[in-house]
Amino acid sequence: MDVSQIILTTLVSEFSDLTDVEQATRVSLRLLLAALLGGLLGYERETHGKAAGIRTHMLVCTGSALFVIGFVLVGAGDDALSRVVQGIVAGIGFLGVGTIIKGGRMNEVKGLTTAAGVWMTAAVGVCVGLGLEATAVLATLLMLFILQVLPHIIEPRERDDG
Repeated sequence: MDVSQIILTTLVSEFSDLTDVEQATRVSLRLLLAALLGGLLGYERETHGKAAGIRTHMLVCTGSALFVIGFVLVGAGDDALSRVVQGIVAGIGFLGVGTIIKGGRMNEVKGLTTAAGVWMTAAVGVCVGLGLEATAVLATLLMLFILQVLPHIIEPRERDDG
């Protein structure tokens, strides 16, 4: 076997994780759906001038889905998948901290809603990665209701400005 044949064989084996059209379609659909749902949530935050907007939410949602999809594709067991989800939850918690600003006055904290939204967006991505697309869409609609409609229903003094 000559060098070029070895290189070609190695390249083919390295890009063989999507073994058939069905699997490639499933992975593509999940990643695109995660990007779309994350984008919807990010658009809502961006239109309100919040720190984490469309790109951040899209990356968080798609990244969370990708971590889960990767482990599902390699046949990881439930225990490994559980650790992946735990890592996502903790890691996104640190990212959310970056959106929280504490003001000089007592009780002035901004960004909590955005931080919680980023955290929830990761949860939507995990659901998409697990193939729970309907649950992810329902959760996204619920989040949009909470962010868009609820502030008009609750008393202004009870609202979180973040």
